Formats: sequence, structure tokens, C-alpha cells
Amino acid sequence: MLFENSFRERLCDVLGYKKDEAILITQKAKKKYREIVKDLPEFEKGDRFKMNILSCAMYSAFCLNMEKLPPIDELSDYYEKAMMTKAMKLFCRKMSRLKFSDKNMKQMEDTAKLKAADRNPYSWNMDLYPYEDGSGYEARFSRCGICTLMKELGLSEAIPAMCRLDYSMAEAGGACDFIREYTLASGGPYCDCGYRKRD
Repeated sequence: MLFENSFRERLCDVLGYKKDEAILITQKAKKKYREIVKDLPEFEKGDRFKMNILSCAMYSAFCLNMEKLPPIDELSDYYEKAMMTKAMKLFCRKMSRLKFSDKNMKQMEDTAKLKAADRNPYSWNMDLYPYEDGSGYEARFSRCGICTLMKELGLSEAIPAMCRLDYSMAEAGGACDFIREYTLASGGPYCDCGYRKRD
């Protein structure tokens, strides 16, 4: 599993598990992860959200094997520190430099047109709204694969921890500020992901 070691280590230094407990949780989580992924449909060519659902499956597998689900603030801290490894921070910086490039904007337009969640409930539907002043754009999601999967797994209360990672990734990238008003997980009409260029 991608990030397996980081998820195991953060069980100890964030959530206070003992090393042997963390090893046992990880062994069980690996089995659960394979079960979850096995039942997922194939993602279409051009669907850029497959990695998102795989990260969700891993996070869910660990949550399902914890002795007790921690409060959402602790879960958010756990997920952020498990995901934001040195390699992930480098990836965020690299992708941030391309955030507002013509190529990326074309890919975002194509994603909006694809509406993959109409055919795959574990993918996403989004619309793209460039800011009128040219300072960035908003990706507005009406369907969310994370919400679908985690609700099926009985983990609705754990979803916001994944939503909050968007802020951490934008901050690590350094090229934009992340702006959000609503999330589907908290009962909002949609998930808005706004990216405004920094001076």
C-alpha cells in the first residue's frame, strides 16, 4: 500500500498507539484495503481521480481497524501527517508550478466534461469556474467518490479529515491560496475548491 509506513508510524506519534499495536492494525488494514480495492470498478481513461479513491481506501482501512475512532481533529492531524511526507511535499511543489498552465486548465476542462461519476459512483463530477479577474479558478464538485465509499463503509464522520488535506497540499505547493465555503461531507450543496494565485 502506498504510504503504508507513514500511516503505521503516525498511529504511534499522533494517536498514541504502541508499536506492536500499530503493527497489528497495519496488518489488518492491508487485508481490508485489498478487499475494498477489489470491489472498486475500473476508472475510465482520462479520469484523474483514481489516486484519490485509493488514498481513501487506505485511510478507511486504517480507520476500520483502530480500537476506537478518534475525534475528527485528531483524525485530521493523523491523516495530514500520514499523507504529507517529504515526497508528497515535493510533488505538491512540482504540481503547483503547473497549476495555472494552459495544459492543466485544458485537463481541468476535460475532467469537467467527462462527468465520470455518472458511470462510476466512486469517481467525481465537477464544474470549472475560472475567476473573472484571472486570479485563479474554482473546481466545484457535485459528486464525490470519497463520500460514496466512506458512507458505504460506515465512516461518514471520518470524511472531513480527508477534505482538510486540500489546504495542506495547497500550502505545500506554495503557488496559491486554497479557498472553500462548502463540502458535501458537511451537508453543503457542493464541494468548492478554489485556487487563487499568490502574488
